[in-house]
Amino acid sequence: MSHHIVALEAIHCPIPDFDLPEPYTKAIYKWTHASDLAERVKDATIVITTTIRLTADLLHPDQTPHLRLIVVLASGTDCIDKAAAQARGIPVCNCPGTNIDSVSEHAIALYFATRRNLVQLTNAVVTVPDDGSETEWKRIGSLHPRMRTADGRAPLLCSEETVGIVGYGALGQRIRTLAMGLGMQVLISERRGADHPPREGRVPFEDVLRRSTVLILCLPRTPETENLVSTRELEMMPGQAVLINVGRGGIVDEEALVDALRRGVIFGAGLDVYANEPIGRGGSPLLEANGLNLVLSPHLAWLAEKTIGNLQDGVKKTVEQWCMGNTINRVA
Repeated sequence: MSHHIVALEAIHCPIPDFDLPEPYTKAIYKWTHASDLAERVKDATIVITTTIRLTADLLHPDQTPHLRLIVVLASGTDCIDKAAAQARGIPVCNCPGTNIDSVSEHAIALYFATRRNLVQLTNAVVTVPDDGSETEWKRIGSLHPRMRTADGRAPLLCSEETVGIVGYGALGQRIRTLAMGLGMQVLISERRGADHPPREGRVPFEDVLRRSTVLILCLPRTPETENLVSTRELEMMPGQAVLINVGRGGIVDEEALVDALRRGVIFGAGLDVYANEPIGRGGSPLLEANGLNLVLSPHLAWLAEKTIGNLQDGVKKTVEQWCMGNTINRVA
């Protein structure tokens, strides 16, 4: 069978050529706006996407009558209506394990930037007020209050940190290795609301919240994990705690987070993922969080030369194997 392969957002990673048993055509788009999406996928037999959503309406046979395979050029697949794909027998595959090193290192970078309040310190050093008066550093003389918690405590050292990891797949395991290498104590969270005693080596979710000075989220977004961390959870955490999310947007209640930072409930937060991406689509309280210890990166924790090569290898192998009758990396 001849295939028509459509890649919707090659802006993230170059799409490789495929060695298929039959001739094929491909359409590679750097980015696809919502207004162009239906037209671009209507003749596709294979669609490659990363963050652009394939909804139930789009996956209806009237909209995509020839579609037979969806490949997500990433590990997370929450952009796909998997139930709609399953109803048609369309496999949804991903590229697992491609960005473990880069995301884990980015998580540690967000930790350091947040623990040391680097964004606010940079602004205080270089920003000249609109009235042309002196910078905050020159005016005040010392910026050490910027690095203190609401009750006046100075930053913890790595050897004093307790890191709680929520989500213990390959990414969580790699973060554990890095954190331990920095001399941190590490707690691995059991699932929230687990109906069984904690597994060996795991700590109940609420105990992790209470004990962690660094909470790192590296789990997928599902109905069970949406708003996993909201007002109640944030208020359980120590005042010196910093929250790092390199999992998926929507796991943290963004409005509750901003409120907690304003009230000094926790010291800071570093995020690479957001409920609406790009951040600002549909509005976000994070955009109005000036003056808070909040470090934001634009969902680029994955980016590294090694990751790009891994993604290309992953999508190439997934498509080629499926065309030979062997479905790999299937998530739905």
